[in-house]
Amino acid sequence: MKKMVKVLVTDDSLFMRKIISDFLNEHPQISVVATAKNGQEALEKIKEFSPDVVTLDVEMPVLDGLSTLENIMVDHPLPVIMLSSTTESGAVNTIKAMELGAIDFIPKPSGSISLDLYKVKEELIEKVILASTAIPPRKNLQKTEKTKSENSKKYLKVFNGKVDNTIIGIGTSTGGPRALQEIICSFPKQTVSPIFIVQHMPPHFTKSLASRLNSLSEITVVEAVHGQRVEKGTAYIAPGGLHMEVAEQLGELTIQLSETEPFKGHRPSVNKLFYSLSLLKNYKKIAVVMTGMGTDGADGIVELKKGDESTVTIAESEESSIIFGMPKAAIQTGKIDEIVHLQHITNTILKYI
Repeated sequence: MKKMVKVLVTDDSLFMRKIISDFLNEHPQISVVATAKNGQEALEKIKEFSPDVVTLDVEMPVLDGLSTLENIMVDHPLPVIMLSSTTESGAVNTIKAMELGAIDFIPKPSGSISLDLYKVKEELIEKVILASTAIPPRKNLQKTEKTKSENSKKYLKVFNGKVDNTIIGIGTSTGGPRALQEIICSFPKQTVSPIFIVQHMPPHFTKSLASRLNSLSEITVVEAVHGQRVEKGTAYIAPGGLHMEVAEQLGELTIQLSETEPFKGHRPSVNKLFYSLSLLKNYKKIAVVMTGMGTDGADGIVELKKGDESTVTIAESEESSIIFGMPKAAIQTGKIDEIVHLQHITNTILKYI
């Protein structure tokens, strides 16, 4: 028999607390053990009820969601799922929450009080159950301008700075924003290889993720635009809701975005990105699969190796993955060259450039 998942629901709206609780309690594996109307009350009830998972609204009186999350990660590290609005400020705060240690987030369909929350009911249930199996990170990865510079300098000893034709593809999902910050912010400014990233995220949030990573990184990070020419030393993040592929036109690489059907349930799809990279000739390729649920990226790894056996393939280790689904699936293909802890992924990539 599967273990019951105990949940604390936190929201300043009585309506939202009730509807979220009702949705979760409908599932036989979930039990809402308590609710809280603000962050301070949530911290008290965590001590009292010892939940397995906390759902946390971002905007609340007394103690807001981000401040509450910081306290949870210091005093009682638990898997936390944020409920966020899809506004620009909501997206920015959601990215900050991922940095602080939240496992995942659910966008509220229509603002702080969403009468149509039923639209994300199944997603909410799935993510709560998944979060209960995750290990919440304890270390805060936020970097100041000084620390990001110091962090990237430590990789220069393995980086030869040569201009070559290497391209890097990265795929990730649950736990990805935090993992990407660790990796992307560690690349030295001398990095010339373009980096293509698929992070499973809905529209609007990937732009905030790109902006945040760009502000912390020595390389340039942007949300990809259809038809744009690929520049060296730039990381391109696939926009939420769009597939991203890379094509060669007249000797130059360009970004191709599309709204074609989700591929095996995902749009953007890591597999679609990796497939497109496998078609490029005369380029050295490095493909990385990191934390996330599901198997996206595994088929693409196989295709990359089929197209060019010298392609370097890297998977994040189980030890550092928030959710080991995607890396595990990639490893099970038998086509992964290196299995490494998150903290060593940048170093591993750079030694192949």
